[in-house]
Amino acid sequence: MKIYEKAPAKINLSLDVLRKREDGYHEVEMIMTMVDLADRLEMSELSRDTIIITSQAGYIPLDEKNLAFQAARLIKEKYDVKKGVYIHLDKKIPVSAGLAGGSSDAAATLRGLNRLWELNIPTSDLKELAEELGSDVPFCIEGGTAIARGRGEILEKISSPPQCWVILAKPPINVSTSDVYGRLNVNKINKHPSTEILKNAIENKNFQHICLSLGNVLEEVTIPMYPQINQLKEVMLRLGAEGVLMSGSGPTVFGLVSKQSKVNKIYNGLRGFCNNVFVVRILT
Repeated sequence: MKIYEKAPAKINLSLDVLRKREDGYHEVEMIMTMVDLADRLEMSELSRDTIIITSQAGYIPLDEKNLAFQAARLIKEKYDVKKGVYIHLDKKIPVSAGLAGGSSDAAATLRGLNRLWELNIPTSDLKELAEELGSDVPFCIEGGTAIARGRGEILEKISSPPQCWVILAKPPINVSTSDVYGRLNVNKINKHPSTEILKNAIENKNFQHICLSLGNVLEEVTIPMYPQINQLKEVMLRLGAEGVLMSGSGPTVFGLVSKQSKVNKIYNGLRGFCNNVFVVRILT
């Protein structure tokens, strides 16, 4: 039997950091939503007790460094599964991009193996497992649109934003999330986004207010390190995107566009700056 799972990318409509915690992590408050750029995972059972991962992408680790591998190992250990699994990972989401590709792969692995091995683990328990793998993984278990607090594991589901086009552009650089957070001085953040204002704009399906309420405090760290991120933002705005923001710790920039007539112009304009440009929709 083969199990198939999609692992969609996420974008941060807002990302605020409230304080540095005693455990070394940062207390965050952010609104995340998923878009229809996705990795696809195919899983099948192996009779011998091993985990094998393959991928068409030559640039990702296929061993213990891979989050999908870690997810498979974790669920095997927690539920005493003595069987093995073969996972093929069809990679479409750019890596180290601020789009939670690895986290979404891990969440898809947990969901898929729960089905493959008929473990009947409730979603709440899957989210607890996901916490052990990374801050974005619990959100990726269910997806949708949510406010994430704590380290990212405390989730409040909210309604989806109004349907629009999302143009993603990743410059040819990789950004380390831990490096960005390590350089962040919480006491020197210039402007905190308002989660409440953005939440109200989303619930009211007010596209213009959503665009005006986007915010990401990590831009203050990542953009000085990589000025091309700001150049991408300026190009997107100049070409007609209505709301533009860096996702996560970067370097991917997204633009929200309400009119299809603008999409090709923005897409073609961005292709001159970077190869990784995608036109997607928000998953509702």
